[in-house]
Amino acid sequence: MLNYALIESYRQFTDRKLPYPFIEKRELKPRARIPGIEYESQKTFLVIFVEDVIPAAHKKYIRFFDVNKPTKTNLLQSKSLPLPEKFDRTHKYLDAAQFYDFLNVLLPVDYALLIQRDPTTLSANRYSLTHFHVRIDWPIADAAEDLAQSLRYISKDLYEKGDKYAEVVQRKLFEYYGMPVMVGGRRTAAMVAAQYLKRIPCISTVYAGSSESRALYRISERGVSKAALMRFSNDEIRQIADSQRMSPRTFKKNYVIAKKGKYNVCIFLATYAYTDHSRPPDDGKLREINPDVNWLTVGTEHVLPKPGVRKYPPINLNLIYT
Repeated sequence: MLNYALIESYRQFTDRKLPYPFIEKRELKPRARIPGIEYESQKTFLVIFVEDVIPAAHKKYIRFFDVNKPTKTNLLQSKSLPLPEKFDRTHKYLDAAQFYDFLNVLLPVDYALLIQRDPTTLSANRYSLTHFHVRIDWPIADAAEDLAQSLRYISKDLYEKGDKYAEVVQRKLFEYYGMPVMVGGRRTAAMVAAQYLKRIPCISTVYAGSSESRALYRISERGVSKAALMRFSNDEIRQIADSQRMSPRTFKKNYVIAKKGKYNVCIFLATYAYTDHSRPPDDGKLREINPDVNWLTVGTEHVLPKPGVRKYPPINLNLIYT
């Protein structure tokens, strides 16, 4: 996900001789307003990864059917897909050598890709890309109502305390998932899918690549994180490397994904934590929502190693508020 959303996007900008719109630190703050510009060269996608199998009863809102299984017949009907001549249906399995090539072919398709445990195999831990072009059709109002009930801001109905209160609840739903209210379709679908998947008793993770925020969103049971490309000068690289008792050369080899002039490009990850206002109250009693308080705070900040690097860990670096 990091490679496709960030590194390949960066290469696409450079191949087209366009300056890359690096994210600013203020855009990573909770409740930040992101400039409303859609960058055509930034890759976008939506992927839902489920630990188990989504029961068929949920097809009403998570739209996955036989018609959007990644069979050769279904894929050929999507004429924009560059399907390889020697199509092998085993490429859909996560443990297949060609899985990532197959994933790259399908990631640009509208709506979401669904990866879940494969129900047709005996292995309990074999996962596959079971559906593409998966639509999320759960209304935002229902998602907001579900969240507000769990946090005890309402007892039953979204509008039980009036229209203005319901509007605040829906704004807070976006804040809960680290998104501005007026975000685009894939991020909204990611937010709604993440809230809906709480109904299924298993771990799920939603990934969304956004052309407006130039970031990779990851939503799971741990909360929300955003990964984006940031620039560091040679002096900053030297300081970070020194703090880790590492040579600048080792840092550049394992953490720098590109070099542009006097700057080094790295992957920066911001992970957010929930405040008391966005957690269920300890006493379980109903409470009033306060629109002015933050529901998210910056939890941890890291510079990530390049995708595929296992020897070197993420480096803690407090950057957003400096």
